[in-house]
Amino acid sequence: MADEYLNYMRAGQDAAWQLRWGAAVESFTKALQVRPDDVNAHVSLGLALLNSNQLERALKVYRRAIQLAPDEPEPLERTADILERMGQLKEAAVQYVKVADLYLQMRDVNKAIRTWSHATDLTPGLVSVHLRLAQAYERVGDKANALREYLVLAYNFRRLNDVEKAIKAVERALKIDPRNPLALNSLRALQAGGEIRLPDDVLNRKPQQKAAEAEPEFGGELFWPPDFSQPALTESSNPLGPMGDAMELALETLAASVVELGLQPSVMPALKAMEDHRQGNHAAAIAAYTEAERAGLRSPALQMCLGGLLVLEQQAKAATQHLGEAMADVNLLSGATHGLGLAYRQLNDQQKAARFLIQTLQKIVSEMNEFSLDESADRVYITLGSLVDGATSESLVQMNEQFATALSGENWRNRVRDMTMHLMETLRRDGPRGLIDILTTSGGESGLPEIITTVDRYIRQGLYTLAMDEAHSAVEIAPYYLPAHIRMAEILMKEGRIRQAIMKYNVIARAYMTREENDRAAAILTDVLKMAPLDIEVRQNLIELLEQQDRMSDALNQYIDLANTYQQLGDFERASQTFAASERLARRISAPTKKLVEIKHAIAEINQMRLNTRQVQKVYEEILELAPDDERALRGLIDLNYNQGNTVEAIKRLDTLLGVYASKGTVNKITALLLELVEQFPRDMALRARLASIYRKLGQPAQAIEQLDALGELQLEAGMNKDAANTVRQIIALKPDRVEEYRKLLSQLE
Repeated sequence: MADEYLNYMRAGQDAAWQLRWGAAVESFTKALQVRPDDVNAHVSLGLALLNSNQLERALKVYRRAIQLAPDEPEPLERTADILERMGQLKEAAVQYVKVADLYLQMRDVNKAIRTWSHATDLTPGLVSVHLRLAQAYERVGDKANALREYLVLAYNFRRLNDVEKAIKAVERALKIDPRNPLALNSLRALQAGGEIRLPDDVLNRKPQQKAAEAEPEFGGELFWPPDFSQPALTESSNPLGPMGDAMELALETLAASVVELGLQPSVMPALKAMEDHRQGNHAAAIAAYTEAERAGLRSPALQMCLGGLLVLEQQAKAATQHLGEAMADVNLLSGATHGLGLAYRQLNDQQKAARFLIQTLQKIVSEMNEFSLDESADRVYITLGSLVDGATSESLVQMNEQFATALSGENWRNRVRDMTMHLMETLRRDGPRGLIDILTTSGGESGLPEIITTVDRYIRQGLYTLAMDEAHSAVEIAPYYLPAHIRMAEILMKEGRIRQAIMKYNVIARAYMTREENDRAAAILTDVLKMAPLDIEVRQNLIELLEQQDRMSDALNQYIDLANTYQQLGDFERASQTFAASERLARRISAPTKKLVEIKHAIAEINQMRLNTRQVQKVYEEILELAPDDERALRGLIDLNYNQGNTVEAIKRLDTLLGVYASKGTVNKITALLLELVEQFPRDMALRARLASIYRKLGQPAQAIEQLDALGELQLEAGMNKDAANTVRQIIALKPDRVEEYRKLLSQLE
């Protein structure tokens, strides 16, 4: 078997080397028949089809290669090339972006840049791609191109009426070149509410490549890749977190305002309060702030200082009122919400505490440069906010513990940044439920999020041994944290240990099913089937799960895929049985006729492979009862009847199929079919007559005369003189070159 495969591959490569693409296609196809899941055979066949200009077939072959080897850039890049040749530019651009991401994972930034750039040429206005390009250019030190991409990004944000993001993009450009005239003019225009223009080198591109002529779009999730961000710097922050920072700012603000009050009664207690506050005499400061407030001094700054100190002194109930008033000052907002979150934790109102802590995190993150143009960071905290109502008290306690820990300590900003990065990746990979998992898993306080972030980074860098070591560490901390097990399965898959990876994914899916998290189990099994479409056990598990969820329509699709899997593996008996079961299920759930027809065609195909002609004919007739206009069934019956010598029935089915083509206006199909049949059965007079008629209607007299000539000769041979005379009259009506000869022949026949 191995020798046979190698022989076909060598023959195909030899043919390709000699540019005999037809022979190459034939050899590589035979190699695939020996090894249906071989990636090299798929890639080689795809290239041969591409060079033969068989774009549709090449596209299908390369898509199958992507399923077999999702981490290989060549099939993806070839697919993008084909889509581009077919004029499907938007789809091609999406594929090129995926190719660039693969190059990035392989640490080949230059190829990623080149591919992203080509994607923006095909479909200008892809905001997320321009962002990645800008960051990539920054990373490789290409300041000119980075600046240009930020300005293109700003232009597209302005067209989307998102002036705030447009301004931030221009500010990023000015960090690269603070004196750039276009960037400076763009910033002034945006601040004044005006329009901005594209860089000249973009405007000078070919018309179809101008970003000005395409509507900007996000083209997928706008994600700030961690690899492109600058290393996090240790920022000097108050160890009490946002509340501490806000209290420091409030002290400064209050000091400035007290000076302006002169000799008012509130001044002396306010000055004493601030002095005690600075010296750490919290009880005395609280009493003095309260006295200043009674004397008439009411300001958000005083409320912030007083509320914060009350939180520190565990007087939570009194703190909530003061911190609520401090929220009136936007500069104190994140500190006030942080204090309220801590106060409600002390009061054991975990739901309110979670809401205020999430609000604090969202505000802090929105002010960080790393996330200034990134909507996915904001989406994390919006999602968390929506999950609070449905969370259990125990889950809320654990979540709030992690939020409070992240928002305290000397380097709390770095911790918030790292946690946000991890939560973004978790939401992208594991969905909303994944956020709850990581925030409520026992061990989160022991560095589990940081470990998982490290695992993800190692996976992106291709350092699979290190990634697996870290994943094992995560499992030691939290044995039942399934996302860690998912990453272990992913690493196994990337290392080529396919069978072990599939077994691991199967166990994980079973664990989710045990927890009654069926949607997540189904998602995992579906993803595994994309990687290993021929794995029968995984597909059977998915079918079982879908049936438990009463998702019969989805189960039917999986039954059909399972039957196709058996067929690809050469197990025609099981394939036939599974298709029969699929048909029974389809009838039971009243599936659409189209689905029943699909199943019956598959049954007919298996019977054809088994040379069971009678059964094939029966199935085709059943299909026509369901869908009288089904072209494939009609064509199958035409061929079957001709092969059995039943020309009358064949012509009957042929006329029906020609009528279907005519009703759809696909005249080219009529001509192609008749030509094909005439070539197979050159002595069939009915075929010649119909082909001649079509040529007459198309205004092609020469081709019509050729067919009528052949028809007349067949009629004369058969002694059908009257029919032959009628055929000659038709030829004369078409005014052939030798019309007198035809008239003489007609006279003789008459």
